[in-house]
Amino acid sequence: MNRRMEDLEDEAQRKPNLRDVARLAGVAVSSASRVLSGHPDVSPAMRRKVLAAVDQLGYEPDFLAQSMRSGATFAVGFVARDISSPLLAEIALGAERTLRGSGYYLLVLNSEGDPALDAGHIRQLEWRRVDGLLISLADEGNHEAEAALAALSVPVVLIDRELDSLDASAVLADHGAGMDAVVSHLAGLGHRRIGLAAGPAAVRPGREGVAAFRGACQRFGVQATVETGPFSAAHGREATDRLLDGAGAPTAVIAGSNQIFPGVLEAIRSRGLSIPAEISLATFDDLPLLGLLEPPVDVVRRGPEQFGTIAANLLLQRLRGGPAETVVVPTTFEARGSSAPPLDG
Repeated sequence: MNRRMEDLEDEAQRKPNLRDVARLAGVAVSSASRVLSGHPDVSPAMRRKVLAAVDQLGYEPDFLAQSMRSGATFAVGFVARDISSPLLAEIALGAERTLRGSGYYLLVLNSEGDPALDAGHIRQLEWRRVDGLLISLADEGNHEAEAALAALSVPVVLIDRELDSLDASAVLADHGAGMDAVVSHLAGLGHRRIGLAAGPAAVRPGREGVAAFRGACQRFGVQATVETGPFSAAHGREATDRLLDGAGAPTAVIAGSNQIFPGVLEAIRSRGLSIPAEISLATFDDLPLLGLLEPPVDVVRRGPEQFGTIAANLLLQRLRGGPAETVVVPTTFEARGSSAPPLDG
């Protein structure tokens, strides 16, 4: 009798295992294992039952043992150019949700716009034996970061970046379509001088944005003025001051990103200019705040959470043995009220 009591106490004290989870969920051990390993061939009902059993038992998978058996760590790295960017934060959110649903967790490292940190972060994630990598480089021309990526033995997905030397998947925004749409809208209102506070040419969004802007302005017979610089409010403010102080100042200004936009708006307001009566304004990348301003700000959207979901799915495809692939995400323009015909029109 005493021996039986001891056995029951031991049973109560021991940690639950996978068999306990399967028994409580009413499924085979192999089915419970597929759910916890993120196997795609699992029904939603089975996934719910197994995860409910996990929660009820307080089961903790032994990832170290799983890693030793499979060679996988179920970890994915994300090197973000600047995680304070609302755009990149939403991309990370979309990627994390998708990866979590397939049994992976996301490690986010922030480069703060510093290319040297990119290279160090890539090496750190390699040492931590991540199964794959998502990356938004601070500078596509940084050779140290490019060499670190080339040395990786795991699949890589580029976040709106281009590296021809790398056999990587990529998710890219169609910056040209969005820029064409906003310039077409402003030109249609009668604007013949438009300024762009653009991001840096060292990365695809800045480079493609400027090229698309110049091309669209040329097609519509518009004078184009460009100020390039970092993705920051300080650059937006300084760039807008230079644009508006120059000869033949633009009657409309476009902010090249949601990090540049606050500085652009600050510079316009500091001059007491009325939007859109005295100057028209548009920006790339939506923020909840934009719709609450008076007037609401015209915006080019690219769906950042969807961007992250696509990036994660491209990585999962590679992890399952699929080929590298590039997906171009469309951009859309919405006129909300911050643009009007120019006073000199």
